[in-house]
Amino acid sequence: MPELLQFCVSGLTVGAVYALVALGFTIIYNASDVVNFAQGEFVMIGGMTTVFATAAGVPLPLAVIGAILVAMVVGLLLHRLAIEPARGASPVTLIIITIGASIFLRGLAQVVFDKQFHSLPAFSGDTPIRFGGAAILPQSFWVLGGAAVIVVLLWAFFNRTLIGKAVLATAANRLAARLVGINTSFVMGLSFVMSAAIGAIAGILVTPITLTSYDVGMLLALKGFAAAMLGGMGNPLGAVVGGLAVGLLEALGAGYISSTYKDAIAFIVILVVLFALPGGLFGKASVERV
Repeated sequence: MPELLQFCVSGLTVGAVYALVALGFTIIYNASDVVNFAQGEFVMIGGMTTVFATAAGVPLPLAVIGAILVAMVVGLLLHRLAIEPARGASPVTLIIITIGASIFLRGLAQVVFDKQFHSLPAFSGDTPIRFGGAAILPQSFWVLGGAAVIVVLLWAFFNRTLIGKAVLATAANRLAARLVGINTSFVMGLSFVMSAAIGAIAGILVTPITLTSYDVGMLLALKGFAAAMLGGMGNPLGAVVGGLAVGLLEALGAGYISSTYKDAIAFIVILVVLFALPGGLFGKASVERV
């Protein structure tokens, strides 16, 4: 039982990060129909910027704010310079553009930062908390709590604010949204900024546990994409459930089968969803945009 609890805590912690990455996919997909495979690079930017800012003597709270702002600027530039000029292109073309952006950002990170692995000190110390025979790192609570706060804030934003409702209207029917006066270009740009901020926060929260480097974003993007597909692409609740599920499957598979196959779990999930559950857990079997 202690072993199972340990694996579950580890799985939920990393699954919360996958859920945040999947939420980034979902926000952008709903607003612009773009599957943004550069989403993982926002996680990298958040972690690496915070690491180097604190190493330069910037207090951690200011470094965190600065890292989130940097990621938001990168997200806005990605939309304005890469996605907006290609408006009207096929989905495959847009996916290729985001993959190219991901490669460019990784290369730029090598130049601006370095190729080494880096970590941040844990926000509340490294002394494990014993519960039911399992050792839980305090940073795990920061990751899980941060993810929960972001989910609640997103719900409040989409359901309680005028801008949030404009985003939902754009996601439902972009032409109708334009006809009633919604600036859909602004909404799409906002979706990239929001997803970048969420990715950066995920990177900042998880770096004290898993380390970060210039190339961590690629694998995180694939696992976040698997989580979004498992939950149902475009469904925020599905993104959260899918992320936690992928994290749990990964931890249990590594613990009870072999850690060698840990990173293969996400790809197995993608294949299973494609063949057995095309719409995901909370999605529809087919989606037609009108």
